[in-house]
This record gives sequence, structure tokens and C-alpha cells, in this order.
Amino acid sequence: MKTVDLVIIGGGPAGMAAALSAYEKGVAKILILERDKELGGILNQCIHNGFGLHTFKEELTGPEYADRYINMVWEKGIENLLNTMVVDVQGGSPCLITAMNKEQGMFQIKAKAVILAMGCRERARGAMNIPGFRPAGIYSAGTAQRYVNIEGRMPGKEIVVLGSGDIGLIMARRMTLQGAKVKLVAEIMPYSGGLRRNIVQCLDDYNIPLKLSHTVTKIHGKDRVEGVTVAKVDENLQAIPDTEEFVSCDTLLLSCGLIPENELSQGAGAQMDAVTQGPVVNERLETTVKGVFACGNVLHVHDLVDNVSKESESAGAFAADYILNGGSDWKEAVRPKIPEKTKCTLPEGRDASSQLICIGCPAGCLITAKKREDGDYDITGNTCQKGEAYARNELTSPVRTVTSMIRVHGGRRKVVSVKTAQEIPKEKINACMEEINGVYVSAPVKVGDVLIENVAGTGISVVATGNAMQTV
Repeated sequence: MKTVDLVIIGGGPAGMAAALSAYEKGVAKILILERDKELGGILNQCIHNGFGLHTFKEELTGPEYADRYINMVWEKGIENLLNTMVVDVQGGSPCLITAMNKEQGMFQIKAKAVILAMGCRERARGAMNIPGFRPAGIYSAGTAQRYVNIEGRMPGKEIVVLGSGDIGLIMARRMTLQGAKVKLVAEIMPYSGGLRRNIVQCLDDYNIPLKLSHTVTKIHGKDRVEGVTVAKVDENLQAIPDTEEFVSCDTLLLSCGLIPENELSQGAGAQMDAVTQGPVVNERLETTVKGVFACGNVLHVHDLVDNVSKESESAGAFAADYILNGGSDWKEAVRPKIPEKTKCTLPEGRDASSQLICIGCPAGCLITAKKREDGDYDITGNTCQKGEAYARNELTSPVRTVTSMIRVHGGRRKVVSVKTAQEIPKEKINACMEEINGVYVSAPVKVGDVLIENVAGTGISVVATGNAMQTV
């Protein structure tokens, strides 16, 4: 039986940050168990920008953010087992972890401590209680994201998105860039569940309607989705008669919230928090099971991956102290500080020609720009210089960073994620996508490789943000 100091379950941003923190505190024998075929977790399919502003002081795509942590894990020589599923965790002195993979079958590991970092999952259609058959063409937004960004497959051509969480908004843009027609995004609440800047850059940029206080009341089609019925809801979230509208589509994407992945936590006997839906922890992020800690989205769903990393670094440090200095008595539960979810709506009656939503960071400041007689603008409402620069550019020559993927020959994956090295003129986005979609490259490809030197005549290159290894 293998014996280590610390087992971390989950090789995503939480697990890797916790491992690196514990290593820096002096824990030598660390083992990361990851059920996927590579480290990085959900970040590998999140090819859009918006990560790393706090952790790395620059805006990165998900694969780039993951790649930096993966490289640090390799540099430290931290052991990891991929394609490995953990089936049981028992706390105590020592903790006992039961796992399985193709090479070793079922096996057990003894550890002085365990950190739970399994992340979260999406709510399924069953939780929505939508009438209709179960035809092909119904996907969670995350599943569709994996199909497009990892496997290079399109789930449909005419799309309706239910739910305006960030992943739903981002997938509305992603499907549009890949040539699908997104009919609308329906949101049952009177406000969006996503960041305000994502409403602007994912919906407004592509003229995709957002219907607040609306939901899908019926799915049409038996073998394949043929359309959905969308209706307005009242203050009790009940469909209002005579507001129903049929929308033809072949695909319905569900973006209806995230749930911490806590089957292992419950199986270990951890007390669960009804509010966060994660395990109850003390001030040291230790669960009610001796020697078992929790961090990241398995503890509570975070808005930003940077916050996941920060919390997980703390969990790694606390677990290291437990291992090296002995555990202390479990004290009262402390609920992690969860930022209040912003109820995002665009101001009614907003004049888009003078009132702008900054997309430079998650704050999404509402900026007012008044043109002066000399042709310059008085900019107000921004909380940083980035907002002022954004407003001036948006009013004169708007630009965007394009993220997508390029097909790969001879690689373990069919596609590799890419982005424009700099922002390009907004009117060049379609031409940029046409060129990207027409390119094939040969493996291997690594992060930072230039794959197109002058995309759409902009003078700006397209670079790889992910890795595509050769088929062995």
C-alpha cells in the first residue's frame, strides 16, 4: 500500500494551488489524484480571456492559467496520478483513500491528511422540470463547451440558451463565432446571473437578445429538438398565460447554476452546509472529518478562479501545519466568506453611444462619455485608468481579443486553443474567425507558439494558448 504525507483529490486550479502551497511549507510527499487525462481541470476547456488578473496581474485564458500551475507542479516534482478515480475517503490517523485506474485496478493509499478539491458540476435538466420528451440536442453549457473547445465538435446550428450565468453567456458568443445562430438567452430572474461585462462582449457585440424574467416552458421534438416554448414569468417565477412564444431551434443549452461536487465529502462523513452545499469547515478549512480539508468550488462555488487559487493556498498551508506539527482540536464551524452575487442588469434607457460598460475587468463599470466641442471626451464613472482608455477606444475604434481553436493533425487532441496576441479591430472579428477556421497545424504545439502571423490583415498574430502533444 502506498503511503504519502498528503493526498489531494482533484488536479484543477484548487488542487494544484493547494499542492504547491503545502510543498512550500515543507511537505515532501504529495500526491495529486485526477480523474481526467491531464491536469488543469475545467480550465482546459475555458478558452476565453478573463483569468489571472489577481494571481498573475495579467489577463489569461483558462488553458494559459492552468499551464502556469502545471509547469510549477512539474518543476517541484509533485507526483500526480491521472485517469484515476477516487471512490472512497476515510479520515483519521492515517487517512485512507481508495482509488482506481486502468493500470493498477483498485488500490488504497495511506496519507497523513487529505485535501478535497473536486470542483463543482452543473445542474442537470432534471432539476429544471421542463415538460417534453428527452430528444437529442439538450446539453448543459459546460458539456457543449467541452465538445466545441476540446473535441472540436459542434452540438447544433440553431441555439437557445436557458440561463444567463457566465458560462451561458460565454457559450452564446462561442457558438456564434463558430457559425451557429443563437436565437436568444432566456433568464428566469429579472437580472442576469453573469458578469455585466459578459453581457456586453458576449451578447451585445453579436446582437443576441437577452430575455429577462423568461423561461423555457416546453421542449418540442421527440428524436431531436425542434424548438422550445419561451414564456414570461411573474414575481413568483410562474409562467404568465398568453405570453408563450415558440422559438425554433435544434439545440437547447442549459446554464442553470453550479453545485459543489461532494459525493466523496458526504461519503467520508463530513457534515454539510445547507447554504454553500459544501462541507462544513473550521477557520483552518478542515472538515468535521479528522485530517480532511476542503477548498475551491467543492467548498463553495466561486465567481473567479483567482479566488479559488488564493483559498486553496490557505488550505495547503493549513494541511501542511497539520501534517508537520500535529492537528489541533476541531473548533466551531466558520462559513467561508462568499461575496454577494451582483444582480447584473444593464441600466434601463442606457444610451449606448455615451454610456458604456467597461469590459476591462469583472467590475464592469458604467462609464459616461460626453463629447466636448474640441472633439475629445469627458470620461466619468470609471474606477481605474483602464476604464478611461477602454471608453475612448470603444467610441472611436473598438477592439476585442478573439479566442478560438485551430484544428491539429497528429495530436492527442483534434484542436488546440488560440487567441489573438493583441486586441484586433471589432469589425475584423468575422474575417479573423474565417481565417482561423481554415487553418490546420501539425502537432506538437505548445503555449505561445505563433500559428498565424498576420490574421485578417491586422498585423497581429494568433498564438496557441494550449498544448497539443503528438499521438504516441
